[in-house]
Amino acid sequence: MKKIQMVDLNGQYQAIKEKVNSSLSTILENSAFINGPDVKAFQTELEQYLGVKHVIPCANGTDALQIAMMGLGLKPGDEVITADFTFAATVEVIALLQLTPVLVDVEPDTFNIDVAAIERAIGPKTKAIVPVHLFGQCANMDAILALAEKHNLYVIEDNAQAIGANYTATNGEKQKAGTIGHVGSTSFFPSKNLGCYGDGGAIFTNDDELAHTLRGMVNHGMYKRYHHDVVGVNSRLDSIQAAVLRAKLPKLDEYCSARRDAARKYNEAFAAQMHIVTPKTVNGCEGICDTCDCHVFHQYTLKITNGKRDALVEHFAEKGIPCGVYYPIPLHRQKAYLNDRYEEADFPVTNQLVKEVISLPMHTELDDEQINYITATVIDFVNG
Repeated sequence: MKKIQMVDLNGQYQAIKEKVNSSLSTILENSAFINGPDVKAFQTELEQYLGVKHVIPCANGTDALQIAMMGLGLKPGDEVITADFTFAATVEVIALLQLTPVLVDVEPDTFNIDVAAIERAIGPKTKAIVPVHLFGQCANMDAILALAEKHNLYVIEDNAQAIGANYTATNGEKQKAGTIGHVGSTSFFPSKNLGCYGDGGAIFTNDDELAHTLRGMVNHGMYKRYHHDVVGVNSRLDSIQAAVLRAKLPKLDEYCSARRDAARKYNEAFAAQMHIVTPKTVNGCEGICDTCDCHVFHQYTLKITNGKRDALVEHFAEKGIPCGVYYPIPLHRQKAYLNDRYEEADFPVTNQLVKEVISLPMHTELDDEQINYITATVIDFVNG
């Protein structure tokens, strides 16, 4: 059996090696490293794939989220509601802009933000909601958009983990994750479903005026060289990363399908296990039907409910199986984001999830031998 990796970037590279190497060689020869032809081409190709009017490439996913908030004109003191159970970048940018983060609990089965908790948290200073499409599927966007319309709030999608996923609205209409709210952001960190070979990110919107503002903001506020019309930052996707993403974008649906196939095999292996809870997909098909496209399984995350999660992590290390605990500490307990407004009783789900979740290896190169070894190791240990 080949070595198990959490993400097999080299294996993925081998399948696109010729295209990537040729593109990088061209860039090195023409030296168009910033805002070169590959960046513009990738922008257009991603717009077509997502079915969105505007893609604004930038330097990384954290910048994408921050610039999206800047473009909406949020002011210091404005409150922004987001999930407690997510990576710190989501709340980090809120704090950096001197906005006020308001953390709320998540759903126990999808791990996505709890709409009822959002509604309870809305107050006179609330200006935006940031749903995080965690682990590869969308939050309940119908309900979130209804709340936003009722209270005149912006919806900023943190789509760092769900690019390629589809969301089916209650009216039957499908939209790509990240294109549903007022503005969306994503990351192209190497381990993402669509990842480059460094840092990269992008912002999505169908709002022409907002898109114009954002295009200036990512480039020092300039639309014309040395004319600074808005306050901006230096956050551009470089040509080398764009070339890698152009090689991968046509294969994104294939990558997501391979992840769903691996998830299906995991699900089947764990189906009868009392103390192992497999991921739930929003459409109820558990990600195993041929037409399921709602979950792209950026992570495959189990809940171990008999108190053996931490011991399982140690056991994996002995067995040569990588894993991840996403996330071990809730944001409301992180030193940087402590606030007297938070009470432990407000976060029963998050406080339980941090004790139970474990993410298994998930990538496009997983084979049956590896999956069988991983699942047998989990089952034997949890039931032992």
